[in-house]
Amino acid sequence: MTADKFSKPIAWLLLAAIIFVTVSPIGLRPHTITSVNLDRALAYLVVGLAFAVAYPRHWLAVAALLVVGAVGIELLQYLSPTRHARMHDAAVKAVGACLGVLIGMLVNRLRRQNSVRTEGRDAQGKVGAGGGGRTRTAKAEGF
Repeated sequence: MTADKFSKPIAWLLLAAIIFVTVSPIGLRPHTITSVNLDRALAYLVVGLAFAVAYPRHWLAVAALLVVGAVGIELLQYLSPTRHARMHDAAVKAVGACLGVLIGMLVNRLRRQNSVRTEGRDAQGKVGAGGGGRTRTAKAEGF
């Protein structure tokens, strides 16, 4: 429940951070010990994962929008005199986003399987107890 409550705001905040880092002057770009291509791919992988978990029934739209968004955000660098847009960078970001969505799909599948198993155990434990409790199904969870 708590993960579902925070997954959408976290996904959108991560995307906002990527937009800021991509469009801001080069001096504001965080420096890490890895290569910039690995940084780009990992950042978009995390965003893809976050959006896939936040919107589990819309994984295909999430993947498509993140790929289009990677190109669009890259093109926004033309607005900054210290940045340069390159389609190679957009491609690296798109691959990272798609891998993140794929991992997110696997996480959602595991969550769904775990939910079904938990409901099965709860239903077995409540036999003959009046059963007044409401159980949540995978459909009610938005999967």
